[in-house]
Amino acid sequence: MGAQLRVYKRRIRSVTATKKITKAMEMISASRIVKAQRQVAASTPYATELTRAVTAVATGSNTKHPLTTEAEAPARAAVLLLTSDRGLAGGYSSNAIKAADRLTERLRGEGKEVDTYIVGRKGVAYYNFRERKIADSWTGFTDRPSYADAKAIAAPLIEAVSTETAEGGVDELHIIYTEFVSMMTQNPVENRMLPLSLEEAAEESGTKGEILPLFDFEPSAEDVLDALLPRYVESRIYNALLQAAASEHAARRRAMKAATDNAGELVKSLTRLANAARQAEITQEISEIVGGASALADATAGSDK
Repeated sequence: MGAQLRVYKRRIRSVTATKKITKAMEMISASRIVKAQRQVAASTPYATELTRAVTAVATGSNTKHPLTTEAEAPARAAVLLLTSDRGLAGGYSSNAIKAADRLTERLRGEGKEVDTYIVGRKGVAYYNFRERKIADSWTGFTDRPSYADAKAIAAPLIEAVSTETAEGGVDELHIIYTEFVSMMTQNPVENRMLPLSLEEAAEESGTKGEILPLFDFEPSAEDVLDALLPRYVESRIYNALLQAAASEHAARRRAMKAATDNAGELVKSLTRLANAARQAEITQEISEIVGGASALADATAGSDK
């Protein structure tokens, strides 16, 4: 019985140490969510105004541009998937990967070839393990992204969009990331960044139904769109990275809180078992003492006779 008690005590120490780690990770994630939310709120107005500018230029001109003009027969599409570098975040990365699989299957069902670009070690490991082709990948900054990271991601995507399909370019650019709704809700979403749908852009920027003024473009509307294209893609990717970072911290905080609560319940259960084992050991020792004393008394009484 003593060996069983030692086992329970060892497990209690192990679970208690794990509980301290998960509690610390929960507190760290909770502290980072606030900063990530502020960054999302700060970047959203810029992305909205940039979308408004693109909508105004596209509406006020008849210029065909990759930013706003859909290909007659799109043959290739690029999919940018945002996952996390680290685990212990529940189903955060797996939900985004499942959304990417559904999108890829739909695009291939439409007869399009798909080039996959991935952010985060979890997505890269998933695709490498299944020997799936990755066009490009970026890791090491998913929990604290910067605008420089968004520019590095946007550069090859813009080049692919600007290249002819016959030369390896793409006709469409899609992004999959996890939208931060609240501390308890984060949803994987899929958006088509390019070509930009003017109706969706007008709704997003708040100009739907609004009569836009006429503009004279100097030197030309095409040059203006060329200048806006990288800014638009970079701002959308940056906003998505910030949304994904806030979602990752929220998912990790929720997962670590659940792990901490489960560890606490397990410690309580093991403590009860240890107490029962200790009580059984004490009862057994008392029984042995009483039995020994009784046997000794019987032996003494027998010798007196």
